[in-house]
Amino acid sequence: MKRLESNLLNMVLSLTLVTLAAAALLGGLYVLTEEPIQKQKADKQQKAITSVLPVVEGMEIAEAEEVNGMTIYKAYVGDSLVGAAVQTQENGFGGVFRLMVGFDSEGNVVNYEVLEHQETPGLGDHMTTWFKTDKNQQSVIGRSPAKSKFVVSKDGGDVDAITAATISSRAFLKAVQGAYDTYSKPAVEAVSGATSLSENAELQEIYPDNVEPQTEEKDE
Repeated sequence: MKRLESNLLNMVLSLTLVTLAAAALLGGLYVLTEEPIQKQKADKQQKAITSVLPVVEGMEIAEAEEVNGMTIYKAYVGDSLVGAAVQTQENGFGGVFRLMVGFDSEGNVVNYEVLEHQETPGLGDHMTTWFKTDKNQQSVIGRSPAKSKFVVSKDGGDVDAITAATISSRAFLKAVQGAYDTYSKPAVEAVSGATSLSENAELQEIYPDNVEPQTEEKDE
């Protein structure tokens, strides 16, 4: 009996030591990799900012501004605003995705980058290139939400949805519309007192807050 108790004690001690060693190893790996991972994310974000802004000689990017839960990086030449990069996010089919959307001084979309997403491979993940491909009415590049209706065409809008991924397409265009509203609203209100496009009743009908999440990715 004593030998059995001794063996059991040794097993418990051995497992405890192995567990502690594994925890220490994982903790050490986290410390070693945390800084490179954060740097990689920061580099990716900075690259996205510059890639979506208009190319203007002498342009300088101001410090980030937090507006309506979004981050805006405004670009100036002297005192003249030449554009802005807006980091935004939205709930897609697979979960939350983040975008960096660039606008020029007139509110036209210059470019966009998908920073991260969880959309369905082969369907919703086509958002990374679909809306910047010059084919039919699918590209948003060079277009302004003030002049075009950034809603999928099957809902009465001016943009073609990703084939078989309407849910992801709706979410993407809603994110771009929200980014534009946040970027343009201060200037619009200062001039005319007009409200943001996101407050338009028609848009609210298309994107009601109480819509239940979809359970499958398909063209509806």
